[in-house]
Order: sequence, then C-alpha cells, then structure tokens
Amino acid sequence: MNIIMGHNFYQQPGGEDRVFDDESRLLEDRGHHLVRYTAHNDDVRQRSKLTLARDTLWNRGAARDVRSLVVKHRAQVVHFHNTFPLISPAAYYGARAGGAVVVQTLHNFRLLCPQATFVRDGRVCEDCLGRLPWRAVVHACYRGSRRVTAVAAATLVAHRMARTWSRAIDVYIALTEFARRKFIEGGLPAERIVIKPNFVAPTPSLGDGSGKYAVFVGRLSPEKGLPILLQAWKTLGERIPLKIVGDGPSAPLVREAAVANSAVEWLGTRSAEEVQAIIAAAAFLVLPSTWYEGLPKVLVESFASGTPVVVSRLGSLADLVDEGRTGVSFQPGDPVDLAEKVLGLLSDRWRLSQMRVEARAEFESKYTAERNYESLMNIYERALAGNTATVGPCAGAESQGEAVCLPNP
Repeated sequence: MNIIMGHNFYQQPGGEDRVFDDESRLLEDRGHHLVRYTAHNDDVRQRSKLTLARDTLWNRGAARDVRSLVVKHRAQVVHFHNTFPLISPAAYYGARAGGAVVVQTLHNFRLLCPQATFVRDGRVCEDCLGRLPWRAVVHACYRGSRRVTAVAAATLVAHRMARTWSRAIDVYIALTEFARRKFIEGGLPAERIVIKPNFVAPTPSLGDGSGKYAVFVGRLSPEKGLPILLQAWKTLGERIPLKIVGDGPSAPLVREAAVANSAVEWLGTRSAEEVQAIIAAAAFLVLPSTWYEGLPKVLVESFASGTPVVVSRLGSLADLVDEGRTGVSFQPGDPVDLAEKVLGLLSDRWRLSQMRVEARAEFESKYTAERNYESLMNIYERALAGNTATVGPCAGAESQGEAVCLPNP
C-alpha cells in the first residue's frame, strides 16, 4: 500500500510525535511505501501573526503539497496525526483532490476545544463541547491569549460550518471508548469513528518491581496532577520512595518537594531506554491526572513491563485500568484517597504481584505492534472500501489541476 503519513510536530516533543514515528516505522517495516509529510512548530517564529492566522485556518500551500505527493506516489491513504497549526485542515482537501482517502487520529480534543484539552484553571471544562467556542476566547484558554485563542476557535467554527469533519475525512481513530463518546457528543459522525490504541515496540522485558518504589513519568504540569501527587506523599512519608521523571512548568514545585521530603526523588528528563528500565523496576506507576488523558504512552509502557498503575478515576483512565486487576483508581484531585490506595497496595504484596501478571497480559492482548498493525490495516481498508467523505465544488479548482480551496458550506 502507498501511504502518506502527515504530522505537525510540537515545539516540545510529546506522545503524539512518538506515535507518528512508531506507526511510520511499523508500516515501513512491513513493506509499505510510506512518505512522511511534516511541519514543525519551530517554524511559527518565521511567520507574521497574520500569516500564521491564515495558515492555521487554511494553508493553501499545504493543500497543494499534499495533492502533489498523492499524485506523485500514487498514495491510496493519507493518514494525519496532527494538522495544527501549520498544516491546517486544507491538507484533507488536498489529499482527496489527489484521489486518496483520509484518516485522522484524534490524539486530543482539538476539533472540539481550542485548548485541545478540556481544561481551564486546572479543572475539566466542557463549556465549548458541541457549542460555539466563544467562552474559550473570553477566558484566553489557548496560551493565555485571546487573540491566539480566537484564531484556533475561528478555525473550528469555519470548518464546522464547511462540514469539513464530515465531508473531508473518511475514518477517525479515537484512542479510547471514552474519547469516542466525547467526539460523538461534540458532533463528529459516529459511524466514522473507530478505536485503535497506541502500542509499544519493541516489546520490553518483563520487570520484577525490585526497586520497591513508585514512579511518575510525564510532563511536569498542573493538569498532570503533580500537586495532588506531592501532597499524597507528604502523608505517606517514607513508607515508599517516589521517583519523578520529566520536566515542565511544575518543576520548581517538584524540586521543593524533593528537598522537603527525602522519599521524593526528581530524576529530570531521561532517555526512553532509561525510562523503561525505571518503570520496569517500580512497584507501580502513578498517573494522578486532573484532565482527560488520551492514552498515555507511559501507561502502555507500564503494562508492557508488568508494572501495575494507580490512576485518577477520570475520563479514559477509568476505562483503561481494570480495577483490582491491572491497577487501582482513586478519586480525582483527592490526595488523601490516593495515599490510602497506595497504602492498600503496600499492605497486600501478593495482590500486587498478581497485578504484575495481569498488567503484562493486558499489554499482550491489546497493545503489541502486531495487534496494532492488524487494526491499522483494517482501518485503511475500511476507508478505501467506504470512501464516504466528499468534497464539494470549488471555484478555480481546475486551474493547473492543483488549486484547492474551501468548499461552500
């Protein structure tokens, strides 16, 4: 199969970037002809505010580029991971103008929320779900700027009015059932949303928890629940060490906690290999998020190592963890409940050892490269068989066979 994989990289590398790389290699390793079409947010600085706003809404150059790539490589499928802000939804139309079907992975809630996270002031906020996102502009939800938020909101409204989400995309990939339900609630066509989780490859060795510590891995930011985690460890004291891996705006808070509490150790940023080894040796992983996580790669990595997880009972996390089998959950935002759940695990080592077996079994049944590849091929074949999305007439599209513009709503 000839495939184009599209992605707009973030300034700070994250899970979406890794999934783009993982899936690209997965397809290439199995003999598919794959072309990467990418942009990088480092280039934002080179654009004027007006140019950036225009390209976020409709990047005509990206549409032409994608169409040309489809024609040149006879691509059957164009699979996007992220188009915001530099590629823009115009690329969907470029792909379809070239004759390819379009698949979009929904890593976050960008199509429903200008902030993409359903978070405001450190709490879950669904004010824009299924509505015009004017509240996001009022509260300057995206990057603390009303102007920047207005651009993101205008992009959502324009493409909602143009019916881009139903006319230009053949299949959406949601990472979890919870996310699928939210996207349907937000107006995306239910019949085009399938579920395919992320994966980890190569499969890591099974850990043994010999380190006898808890671990947090991720971006150090408030929505990841760092204040909740650190408060819980004030209560726990030295009953079990806590290793924190990562960096971000909450780093000063973590640094202070590590100084004040000898049980807390901040390891900073580590390589992927080091992170996997740290997780494998941990007694359990803690994900205390106060927002709707997508499908954290670190959770899959934890299952792969046979390391149980302790998570907030919130959004997708509540669905991803089988209570008492692959981990336990606690009341979101409640450090007391988190501390109690940790103490419960520490008091029953046999139960914890059984969870290690079940966590690895969960990985093998859902998150291996082989299962992911099978799912991805089924999705592509479904898109090619259905080819349900349509692009309306566009004045000037016949000019040089390359112009692509926004169809009338």
